[in-house]
Amino acid sequence: MAPSQGRQAARVGAGILVTRVLGFVRERVFAQFFGDGPAADAFRAALRIPNVIRNLLGEGTLAASFIPVFAGLVEQGRDDDARRLAGVIASFLIVLAAVATLVGIFLAPIITDFVAPGFSGTTRDLTIRLVEIMFPMSGIMILSGWCLGVLNTHRRFFLAYAAPAVWNIAQIAVLLALGGILLSTRLAVALAWGALVGSVLQLLVQLPTTLRLVGRMHWGFQLAAPGVRRVIRTWIPVVFGAGVYQVSSIVETQLASLLQQGAVAILGYAQLVANVPVALFGISVAAAALPELSRDAVGPGIETLRRRVAEGARRVAYFVIPSAFGCAALATPIIAALFQTGAFGPDETALAAGVLAAFAIGLPAQASVRLLASGHYALGDTKTPVRIAAVSVAVSAASAFLLMRHLGVAGIAVGTSLGAYVNMTLNSWRLESRVGHLLDRSELRAIGITVLGAAPAALASAAAARALAGGGLWLEAGVALATFGLVYMGITLLLGHPDAWRLLDAASQRPRRKRDM
Repeated sequence: MAPSQGRQAARVGAGILVTRVLGFVRERVFAQFFGDGPAADAFRAALRIPNVIRNLLGEGTLAASFIPVFAGLVEQGRDDDARRLAGVIASFLIVLAAVATLVGIFLAPIITDFVAPGFSGTTRDLTIRLVEIMFPMSGIMILSGWCLGVLNTHRRFFLAYAAPAVWNIAQIAVLLALGGILLSTRLAVALAWGALVGSVLQLLVQLPTTLRLVGRMHWGFQLAAPGVRRVIRTWIPVVFGAGVYQVSSIVETQLASLLQQGAVAILGYAQLVANVPVALFGISVAAAALPELSRDAVGPGIETLRRRVAEGARRVAYFVIPSAFGCAALATPIIAALFQTGAFGPDETALAAGVLAAFAIGLPAQASVRLLASGHYALGDTKTPVRIAAVSVAVSAASAFLLMRHLGVAGIAVGTSLGAYVNMTLNSWRLESRVGHLLDRSELRAIGITVLGAAPAALASAAAARALAGGGLWLEAGVALATFGLVYMGITLLLGHPDAWRLLDAASQRPRRKRDM
């Protein structure tokens, strides 16, 4: 019997949590040595490039096209065809990774000028050097995305999403070993090498289990192999869709580079925090749902798929809506506790907190889009999310450009949030036209309860933070977050939210009870 979607999402979330915790450790050490200085800007901008390539050609896009086909073959018992598909796709990816790496190194100056047009002098020179070092990481991450696709299909979610933890560990080791020895520019170069080595380790951690699950692979470039053409045919629109999203990411960096020194770094600190609830709850639910939705599309049918998407949307809302309230109400204590050290002082905290509060506006939409897009992908439709993404990115970029003139870096975050709601609304509308209404009365009531619980929890936690101001950054943030969690959990339990009771049953290890809204 397959594990429930909730348990699978929990495994994804656990893997992401391990990675994110170590990511915060990495960023705190990074903030201590770099703050929001020129070297921090250069490293953020240079790291944006391999991240763009990874998202464009790696785990996100490959999962959307590869998993539905691979999972379908596995579900039908066609194991040999599944192995042949995995081998052919891996062969293509190895070549693609090598070409992308060579092109990226050769075009490093052009890439730098495109991503950060506001950089000049030594900051530009350092960014070019860092791009040259870290660009090979793009190809390695593409291969890591193939591993993720195989692991997810076989429901090995924790390993797939915990593997990036070693990438963080490699960078933490470099910073702790050399941070007190090297100046910021040389330390940034050393950190870039650490990131590259970490990406290799991330791939190596996944490979043994992945290869064991696939079995004897058929290497080669046989387009006639079962499923290969379908993967490529569906992958191309998804890549274009991811390209649209990455345009948005690049535009954010471009706009920030035109503002004051440190704006790119500040944007990165705030994004790291804002991405946590999206990753823990949005990506985890969507990642766990995609293989099952793909099986639904070739098995039980549309109604089962619709119910699965609706359940996932309710679960995402239960966790992400309060996360948005919490990030808005507690932005300053959260940023201070995580990053305020060394070269990152109170002024940097105030700037990053404002940007985090602006990102918080769009968190529910950003998290929901992943699940809605998975519904389209499972139905074999990879074009609709692309068209919608293009519209939402245009809205996001235009809004960010206008708002940054008045709100600075926070205006970029507000523009991103507005684009996310356009994306969510259009994806939901199009998916409902194919599977019927996603949210019935019980789901809508559950989402209403989340808001009724999150609002007073935000007020209570903000009051707790004010009462403890000056008593220690970690104490202030810890008590405020604990207050938020207790108030939110108490209200949602009292009002009978099914996911609140599911959490309570899991925490107390009681048998799960069915609770209808």
